Amino acid sequence: MTRLIATRLIAAIFLAALAAFPAAAAHRTTGAAPKITAASINASAPNGRNDNDPSLIAKAEVLLDRDHFSPGEIDGMDGDNYRSAVRAFQQANSLPVTGILDADTWNALASNVSEPVLKPYAIADADVAGPFDKQISVDLAQMAKLPGLSYTSPLAKLAEKFHMSKEFLRKLNPRADFERPGEQIVVADVEALDLRAGRDTLEAIPPTDTANNNKGAAGKSVATIVVDKPARNLRAYDKEGRLIAFYPTTVGSEEKPAPSGAFKVRGVVWNPDFHYDPKFAWKGVSAREKLTIRPGPNNPVGLVWIDLTAPSYGIHGTPEPTNIGKTESHGCIRLTNWSAVELAAMVRRGTVVKFEDEDSPVTPLPGPVSEGQGLETKRGQARTPREGRD
Repeated sequence: MTRLIATRLIAAIFLAALAAFPAAAAHRTTGAAPKITAASINASAPNGRNDNDPSLIAKAEVLLDRDHFSPGEIDGMDGDNYRSAVRAFQQANSLPVTGILDADTWNALASNVSEPVLKPYAIADADVAGPFDKQISVDLAQMAKLPGLSYTSPLAKLAEKFHMSKEFLRKLNPRADFERPGEQIVVADVEALDLRAGRDTLEAIPPTDTANNNKGAAGKSVATIVVDKPARNLRAYDKEGRLIAFYPTTVGSEEKPAPSGAFKVRGVVWNPDFHYDPKFAWKGVSAREKLTIRPGPNNPVGLVWIDLTAPSYGIHGTPEPTNIGKTESHGCIRLTNWSAVELAAMVRRGTVVKFEDEDSPVTPLPGPVSEGQGLETKRGQARTPREGRD
């Protein structure tokens, strides 16, 4: 009898422990992934144990973006673009280069910052007015039939406006109606990408327009651009060799590599058409005739094309900011639309563009490459992208 009671007691304890296991596991999972909110982001700070906390990463991404060390999309995710921006910031500020948001890095990044990194925003009439394209085919021949390639929704427009991923914007505003003017939402407090409504699409505002608010990095002028191909980043320097801005980028591929050497900016084409030539035979494109894709943020080259003296190469935006630094291009240099617009506002005809085949630090340059030092110096007007590259 005693043995039977003991056996039943052990079985009861085992079943109770088994029943409690899922709850305990769920509790541990919840603790490992704290909920991210506007309050948690604004209040976050490193404590030596939360380097990969989504709230802290999101806050750091906004601060990096403000300081012109772009993490790409602000998304609260511990990705390569975020870590690259942290490392670049550390190098530029003579800090140990670890990619980790340690106390010294945080103090340098957050110094003289008093306002929250997120702010309330009332959706404006212009944000929902469009024009929008509800569906855009990935087939170039179908794209060529559209009068413009705008955003697919107000949500997509608002996300790019504030340098955020659509998923992250939704996460911060789970109950928001992004199509209702006056709706109060929370967004990243960064320099907004301002657009204007064209006839068939939303357009970037060239810096010569009096209504333009895209001032570039503190209104500075770029003398030299360095494209670090192995590290997948682009760096902009002033005439004194000081770093102005750092951007993650997609740079060529093994099949269609970016060029090497030094070239110059020929000019800038705002809201460009894209011309596809089938002789370049993009993978997955079956078109046998030349195609012209009309302007818009979802154009294959985005909102702006910075034309280079390297034939058929340019620096441009993208319809897929999530993929920057993570995929390959057809030879050219892709940036997010907001980074491309910022950079385009700072370059001029003759700005030097150096393509480097080996990873290099973001230390100050000795100065821009002068005329005649191995530069391609072909003259002519800026060309729209028409050689089948992007």
